[in-house]
Amino acid sequence: MYKELESLAPSYRCGAKTLYTAFQILKENDGHLSGREVINKVRKRITFTDWELETHKKTGNVRWESVLQFHTIDAVKAGFLRKNKGVWYLTEEGEKAIKLGPKKLLETAIERYRNWAAINKSDKQEVEKDLDTDPLGFEENITQSQKAQLDLLEEQAITGIKEFIRTKNPYEFQDLVAALLRGMGYFTPFISPKGRDGGLDILAYSDPLGATAPRLKVQVKHRPDASVPVDDIRSLTGLLNKDGDIGLFVTSGTYTSEAERSARESHRHIRLLDIESFIDLWQQFYHKLSDEDKNMLPLHAVYFLGSND
Repeated sequence: MYKELESLAPSYRCGAKTLYTAFQILKENDGHLSGREVINKVRKRITFTDWELETHKKTGNVRWESVLQFHTIDAVKAGFLRKNKGVWYLTEEGEKAIKLGPKKLLETAIERYRNWAAINKSDKQEVEKDLDTDPLGFEENITQSQKAQLDLLEEQAITGIKEFIRTKNPYEFQDLVAALLRGMGYFTPFISPKGRDGGLDILAYSDPLGATAPRLKVQVKHRPDASVPVDDIRSLTGLLNKDGDIGLFVTSGTYTSEAERSARESHRHIRLLDIESFIDLWQQFYHKLSDEDKNMLPLHAVYFLGSND
C-alpha cells in the first residue's frame, strides 16, 4: 500500500501513511474517537522508521506524532476532519477521501489548506509545502505547527481529565454530576444513597421547593468503556410523569445510536450527556462551583495566544 510513498520526502511519507491510517481507524469506530485513542491505534498498526521514532527537538514529542498532528490541520481545513474537545470526527467527505489512497489523500488535504490559507491568511510568507523537496516543512511552518501543538495539548488535557474521572467509583461520579448541576444553578435535595439500586439517582430543582419547572430527574451511569443502551433511556422516560419534568441521563462513557435516537424522538424531554459533554459543562461552569465541589475535579486554566483560524 505504501510503495507509492517511497519517492516522497520522509515527513510526507510519514504524514501520508499516518493520516490515511487515522482515517481508517476513525471509520472503523463509527467516525469518531479521541485523538489520543487514534494515535495509540496508529502506533500499533504501523511499523515506523528510526527517523519517525525520533523525539522532536522543539516539542519533545515523537516525530511521527508531530507529523500526524500537523497534517490533521490540513485535513480539518479540507473538510475531511473535525476536532472538538480532544475528539476527532471523520466527516462524510473525509470517509469518501479514504478511497483516494494515502498519497492522494494527503495531497488533496494540503492543496485545500493552501487554498484556504491564500484567502484567510494575512501572513503571505507561510512556508510552501513541496511533497518532493521539503522534508522538514512541517517543522518550519510555524503557524500550522503551533496550531497542531495546541491541539495536542488540548487532547492531552482532556485525556487527563477523563482518566481522573475513570478512577472514581459510581457514587463519586454521581456526586460530580450533582456538583455540576449546583454550579448550573440547580438545587439538589435528593442524591441517591449508597446501596440503593434502580430508580432516580438525583433530583434537581430550579428553586428550593421544586415548585417551578423545570424539574430534572437524573440517572447516572459510570461506565467509561461502555455505551448506554436504549432500554436505559426508556426506563428514564417512564419516570417522567409530571408536567415540567425533564429527564437527564449522564454517563462517563457514550450512548448507542439507538439510545440517542430514542431520546431525540421521545414525547418527553430527554437530554443525554456523554463524557465529552460532561467535561465541556464542567469547564464552562467551573467558576460557579463552590470550593468544595471544585475539589472533586479540580482544574487549572492556562491561556495561550490564539488566532482567528
